[in-house]
This record gives sequence, C-alpha cells and structure tokens, in this order.
Amino acid sequence: MKAVILAGGFATRLRPLSCTRPKLLFPICNRPLLDWTLERLAKSGVKQVVLAVNYMSEAFIQRYGNSTRGMRLFHSKEEEPLGTGGPIKNAEGLIGHEEPFLALNGDILTNFDHSELMKKHIEKGATATIALYRVEDPSRYGVAELTKENCVVRFVEKPPRKEAPSNLANAGIYVLDPEIFDYIPSGRQVSIEREVFPKLADEGKLYGHDFEGLWIDIGKPEGYLKANRLLLDTEIKKSRLGKSVRMESTVEIKDPTVVGDNVVIEEKSKVGPYAAIGERAILGKGVRVQNSIVFPGVIISDFTSVKGAIIGEDAIIGRRVKVGHGCMIGDHAVIQNNVTLARRVTVCPSRVVSKGVLAPGCLM
Repeated sequence: MKAVILAGGFATRLRPLSCTRPKLLFPICNRPLLDWTLERLAKSGVKQVVLAVNYMSEAFIQRYGNSTRGMRLFHSKEEEPLGTGGPIKNAEGLIGHEEPFLALNGDILTNFDHSELMKKHIEKGATATIALYRVEDPSRYGVAELTKENCVVRFVEKPPRKEAPSNLANAGIYVLDPEIFDYIPSGRQVSIEREVFPKLADEGKLYGHDFEGLWIDIGKPEGYLKANRLLLDTEIKKSRLGKSVRMESTVEIKDPTVVGDNVVIEEKSKVGPYAAIGERAILGKGVRVQNSIVFPGVIISDFTSVKGAIIGEDAIIGRRVKVGHGCMIGDHAVIQNNVTLARRVTVCPSRVVSKGVLAPGCLM
C-alpha cells in the first residue's frame, strides 16, 4: 500500500507553538504526532508514504529523511497552499495509477486499522471510501448519509447541527482509486470535501466505513491536550520515566504520566496525572504539573503550578508562578517570578512576561 499524508497546514489555532514547528511535529506523550501516524501505517502494511508538505517542510526532511519503519518516504512540496484535494493531485506522479492508495489528514490521532478500510474499498469497487466516526456535534465536520450497503448518498461539509443528515463524521482517512485524479483540477486550491466528495456521492462512487476506537483532531489546544490524555490512558497507562531521570525521593508521580530523558525533578514536587514532561526539563522544589504538556528543555522554578497548559521548548517559568487552563507559552518565553496567567493566555516566543494576566488574550 501507498499513503499520502496531508502535512502542509499552518496550524493557526495552535499559535504561538506552531510559529516554530509544524503541527505534525508537536509532541504527544513525548513523541511527535507524525511518529504515531507512521507507526500505525507501518503496522497496516503501508510500504510507501508521500508527505504533502508546505509549511516548514525542511523540518520533516531533517527528522525523517527518505525512509522510516521499513517504509520509503517521499516529500511532495506545494509552492502555495492547495487545500485538501490539491496536494493529492500534486502528488499524482509519486503515487501513480496502479492501485488504490490511502490519503489522510496529518493532524488526526487514531488507532484505526487502515488495512480494513482498504479491504472495504476493494470489496465495493468504489472510487473513494471514507472512514467515518460517530460524533456528538456533526456541525464541525463533513457528514455522510449512508445506504444499507454503505454507499454515501449525501455528503455535507459542516452542516448546521439540526440539518446534519447523520452523526457520521468524516474522520480524515480515505482510500482513493487513481480515478480520483480525474476529479481534482490541477494548479489551484481544491477542497476534496466540498468539491469532489459531493460529486462522487451523486454518481454513486463514494462509500463510507464507520469505526470505533481512538480518534481525535488535534487542531485546537483543547484537542491537543485531550489527545495527550487519551494516549496516556490507552498506550502508556502507568507512568514511564526516561533514561537518566534525577528525581528526589519526596517527588510524587501520579499515573498516567510520561517523563523524558535527562529530566530533573526536585523535592516535594507533584507531577501528573496526565502530564508529559519533555527531555531535559528541570522542575524545581514544590512544583505542581498536571494535565499539561511540557516541551523539551523547559525550566519550571520552585513552587510553581501548571494546570491544563502547554509550555513550549526552552521556556523559563519563574518561582511561584501560576499557569492556568488553556494557556500556551511559546518557545524561549520567560515568565518572571510571582506572575499569574489565568485561563487561555497565550505568550509568543521569546516574550518576557513580568506582570500577571487575568483575562484571556495573547501577549505578542
């Protein structure tokens, strides 16, 4: 099997953290999201992966090169953003026309069995088969209405909640026949959800396959934190400590938590539950970190509390600081002593914060 991963998004809703890295390299349980995706594809039998890249494409090449986990890795670069269908058309030369292939949104975390979707696709002789996931609020997604034979009779992108034909949401994972290239115009932005899938549904060439299990979109901060929690629950379960962790005997680690290599945690600190502490981080005395993601190289000083927040790489958090739910601290930012950051405060990279912020907002 071949697979195309759409990896060109700008991740504007995850700024300021996405100012310095592409979304697919955000760590989840101390491993980039793309690592989890590539691992799942390899287990499903994929042998060739095309990364459709745009934003910070060099970061992908630097990390993965041209092979990983027994799969050949190719990079298809967009000169300008091409939407969700354009990158697939742009990669036509790398994919070829010999057999059906997988296409998936790169910002999805799932334990989905891709080989099962391929099997269903071949059985139906479809042009496109969509993985579908049942959601409470279908208005955020593309929604499919199916026949008993799983043929999609209607596909509606982000309908009003009361007008949604079902709660079967587009999970961002597809099997596509090479015939799909005839439906995607070249040289411009194309929305596969709005321009291609409705046309295929009208022609009876679009099928769906609903599944259960782990599935989440990490496009927003709350989704990113939730993905970290779900993986800690399903993959990590008990707490894991990396190599060469130095930790005082009075430190309390609450399950599930993951701590990276070469981390230092000083006395009477409490870490977890649902915390991911990146490598080389230093946590001082009496620190509290829970339901949070701490990137590599972060320093959190004595008696500071971090709850429901994301702390960017090499940031420095001073003494007796409080970082509240939904806060995002950019790389290399400095939060000085005794500062309180209330809910949903974002701090841009390298910014120095010397005064508390009690209302949601962004510090440029």
